[in-house]
Amino acid sequence: MKKYLFLILSGLALNSVQAQEITSGLRFAQDNTTGTARYRAMSGAFGALGGDLSSLNSNPAGSAVFINNQLGFSLSNSDTNNKSNYFGNRTSEKDSSFDLNQAGAVFVFNNHNPNNNWTKIALALNYERTNNFNNSVFSAGTNLNNSVGDYFLSYANANLSRGQAGIPLGTITDFDYYQLNYADQQAFLGYEGYLINPEEYNDDNTKYTSNVPAGGNYYHENTITAEGYNGKLSFNAATAYKDKLYLGLTLNSHFTDFRQNTYFYEVNDNANDNIVDLLDTSFENEIYTYGSGFSFQLGLIGKLNEQVRLGLSYQSPTWNKLNDELRQNLVSTIQDYTENDNPPITFTNIDSNNTVIYQTYKLRTPGKITGSFAYVFDKKGLISFDYGYKDYGNIKYSIEQDSRNELINSDISNALKGVSEIRIGGEYKIERLSLRAGYHYEDSPYKDKKTVGNLNSYSTGIGYNFGGTRADISYAYAKRNSQQGFFSQGFTDGAKINSINNTVSLSLLFEL
Repeated sequence: MKKYLFLILSGLALNSVQAQEITSGLRFAQDNTTGTARYRAMSGAFGALGGDLSSLNSNPAGSAVFINNQLGFSLSNSDTNNKSNYFGNRTSEKDSSFDLNQAGAVFVFNNHNPNNNWTKIALALNYERTNNFNNSVFSAGTNLNNSVGDYFLSYANANLSRGQAGIPLGTITDFDYYQLNYADQQAFLGYEGYLINPEEYNDDNTKYTSNVPAGGNYYHENTITAEGYNGKLSFNAATAYKDKLYLGLTLNSHFTDFRQNTYFYEVNDNANDNIVDLLDTSFENEIYTYGSGFSFQLGLIGKLNEQVRLGLSYQSPTWNKLNDELRQNLVSTIQDYTENDNPPITFTNIDSNNTVIYQTYKLRTPGKITGSFAYVFDKKGLISFDYGYKDYGNIKYSIEQDSRNELINSDISNALKGVSEIRIGGEYKIERLSLRAGYHYEDSPYKDKKTVGNLNSYSTGIGYNFGGTRADISYAYAKRNSQQGFFSQGFTDGAKINSINNTVSLSLLFEL
């Protein structure tokens, strides 16, 4: 007889996000090149230029470069193609999204007093969607060695190298799921789902073995679907001294809304002498993260002469307060030889209608420093260069009454590193028409350079000035490879992913 076991579970404490610690911190620490079409067309190389609403991302002194008041907004369409290779089997998945990714205004107040060297003050308000999380990845293939059962087994047997003993069987069998911490919850799932067995059936047992049949093939499918965004609302003030030195300050209010569903499916055809055979397993995890944050930026731009400009800016860490919700769903199909053949029985162990939201936690993402150079050719063309540095190893979690803070942050500093970033942009004007192009390179944030690879991006665009109105359009191509395990421990095999993103942006700007 076949018996179908369903476990549908809701609830989480932040200390439960074992699989998300490094990847989550990195996800919310990285910013894409977003903003106006002009900014994107030149790959964001605006640190020494200013004069664009999105240039405030590079250097807050840039608003003082504006001559007139300006209002603008930008629309973008982004297409992502993820090609997966899992043990030689190739699949692909595409995702497309359209959004209003930028809107803002700058107001310039000129000082007409000839005896005052501070020639102007500029105030700006700008919204940008700094990260678009809409993405889909599908991987499938046959693994000859490892099973998802190893994931649950690693939690049940714990990590002796860190001084953690195995989880007592009594903890798994005598407590409700919601009373357990994350590691115990995973062991609970593995045990109730017939993926792991205790070596001894007594409450003090702390050693477990896998119930997944060995010695054959495991067919795997892994589907990841994500949606949401990071947004930023910036309040900026800048001033100009003799129109040669520009100083600026920006205060940023950040907000996060992210949801990701991961569905893993395993089928095995391996022989098994157990009384209960495990035929297939599906394991679903859905995480929802939301919250807010704060950061600030300081910057200056120096005009050495009419051709040469230098810029320097500092972006502070972002101090986030976030909340997580997690839903886990484990379904195991088993063959039970202890009963006669009867119709399949379906039963639900735990009601899935309750969602538990646990305490707010803090996530500090690293700051960034950027140096910039620009050369202007007789006001008809320019070339700009930005170099930035950000240390992702400085990502820090802070969770009240959680002894694993130091352990989590140690894992991050051991896995991630400082990253150099290069942006190059150029623009050439033919009367009212502007031609633009850019290049953006960023190192891998991982020390192994494989989990997430280097970023290479190329961009181009055009703009036309109608007088009091300007229209810009840009196209950007970005490519990055990655190889992340489907799970954080125990079963860490994963697919090689080749990600290509194509983005078209349109901006309309109006002088006021």
